[in-house]
Amino acid sequence: MGTPLERILIVEGDPDISDLIARQVLQPLGYRTKVVRGAPSAIQEAASFSPDLVIANLDLPELSGKDLLVALSSQGAEIPVIVIAEQGFEEDVIQAFRLGATDFLKKPLREAEIVSAVERVIKQVRAKRDRILLAHQLERTNQELKRRVRDLTTIFGIGKAITSITDRQALFDRIVEGAVSITDADKGWLYLRKGDDKVFVLRACRNLPNPIASKLNQEWDDGISSLVALSGESFSIYGDALKRFKVSQLGKSALVTPVKAQEEVIGLLVTVREESTPFDSGNQTMLEAVADYISVSLVNARLFQALEEQARAMQSMTKTSLENHSAASSRNQTFNRGER
Repeated sequence: MGTPLERILIVEGDPDISDLIARQVLQPLGYRTKVVRGAPSAIQEAASFSPDLVIANLDLPELSGKDLLVALSSQGAEIPVIVIAEQGFEEDVIQAFRLGATDFLKKPLREAEIVSAVERVIKQVRAKRDRILLAHQLERTNQELKRRVRDLTTIFGIGKAITSITDRQALFDRIVEGAVSITDADKGWLYLRKGDDKVFVLRACRNLPNPIASKLNQEWDDGISSLVALSGESFSIYGDALKRFKVSQLGKSALVTPVKAQEEVIGLLVTVREESTPFDSGNQTMLEAVADYISVSLVNARLFQALEEQARAMQSMTKTSLENHSAASSRNQTFNRGER
């Protein structure tokens, strides 16, 4: 089924003329039409019918066609108007153009002239609508580009923080802050696995209520992250489906992403929105990028810890070896003195 064509309001007191324009000419072309007899009715219909074009006779009962133009202009209605005038009323037509008329038709009306004038004006209407639509699309594109730049800047900042922040708690706080920002969420938190256990503890959070935020470095179950820990896959849920879980007390939409090291879930990153607006695939991709940074940070920390332990072990071995060597040297010296 094709898209309905434009709406045209016809303001004409003569039923024969209005029937010619509406039923005989415009409706067969697919236009949606409405006919009124006077300017007062036309002013009301301009608000309810929302016409794309008005065709009005300058010679109307009560208010004239020129009065209608003034009324539409005063209401801020940017609706093109084609006026109809008798031959010899050229001065009225000129005044109508000064008041904002777009085109005119001269009586007696002919079908070809009606079609030509209407299509000429409708072409302008469509061009204007396309320009407005394009402007809106450009605005949305610009907003999306700004958002992408913001998100990439945040991701870059997180990557930089991993190499520059030595305080692990400060790093985790920075990561959760970035996760909340790039997913347009209201709250967020980070779980990390406790040692080799399957238990996850709350390591960082943002905008959580104090009773929950006080559980930092302790076990706390949000009712949904444990499922993601088992599946190992990101999970988005919102609306009525979320009400079955404990996390629904904190918001109406949630996104949970696992933090993995060698395919093993070692942490969980959660963001929540207070409104029932689902997280999209772009949000998930960005949160997974943050989770990857967390994984890198944890793996690096483990490697650094292992290197430190190895260095301490080497130092201990060296110290023990030196002490043993020194003790052996001392015994040899004592033995040599005894022989003499």
